[in-house]
Amino acid sequence: MAGVPLSPPARDRLRADCASCTGLCCVAPAFARSADFALDKPAGRPCPHLAADARCGIHDRLRERGMPGCDVFDCFGAGQQTVQVTFGGRDWRGEPALARAQFAAFDTQRALHELLWYLEDALARPAAAALHGEARALRDRVAGLTGGTPAELAGVDVPALRAAAGPLLGRVAERVRGGRGPDRRGADLAGRDLRRTPLRAAGLRGALLLGADLRGADLREADLLGADLRGADLRGADLTGALFLTRPQVTAAGGDAATRLPDGLEHPGHWR
Repeated sequence: MAGVPLSPPARDRLRADCASCTGLCCVAPAFARSADFALDKPAGRPCPHLAADARCGIHDRLRERGMPGCDVFDCFGAGQQTVQVTFGGRDWRGEPALARAQFAAFDTQRALHELLWYLEDALARPAAAALHGEARALRDRVAGLTGGTPAELAGVDVPALRAAAGPLLGRVAERVRGGRGPDRRGADLAGRDLRRTPLRAAGLRGALLLGADLRGADLREADLLGADLRGADLRGADLTGALFLTRPQVTAAGGDAATRLPDGLEHPGHWR
């Protein structure tokens, strides 16, 4: 398999480039009518809002049109990788026979690219320098898989890769946190008022923070891998150096100009 290992600055490559994709995120996944999606859409069927140029026709109005789930979604750059590298620029729209394989490859690529996001985060942590060799080896292995053919991608064992990455990322978090914060991994904190709860360097991996009040919270160096931040109020919160935070998590939450985010993450457009 051909694959170019990613260097730490390459987290910038883990960003969606919709102009180099063919609307895969608007076709491949299924949508279920809910608070996140205003309509039902089966997997493999184009969203009715997908325009002829393979761009979303309501991208600037997703939330007001009842599609916040689309606003939150991020492919981590898997779309352009699938179209331009895996399929050499070929387009499912012009070659319908490619559709099933291209959609399947996109699903695998997104999982791989999300893993790369976490591993690049780990490699940017000086406190975890002793683990960088292990993290770099896994990062390069995953990066190599992203250069595979459609058939090779179909054979990638994503759960096994996640199982390998999970404990490593946990050890990275322990090094960065240094035993300073509370351990609330997997805790159900939905709807809780956490404004006065000490959360700096907290272990919040997999925590349910749905609708939690985190206004002004100190979340510096907190481990937020897999934490559910949907509807959480992050106005004025400080997430500087927070571990393993992603764009989908940030976009699913609410914040304002006073919210501080880790390097590489920007304030979503709906924040005020």
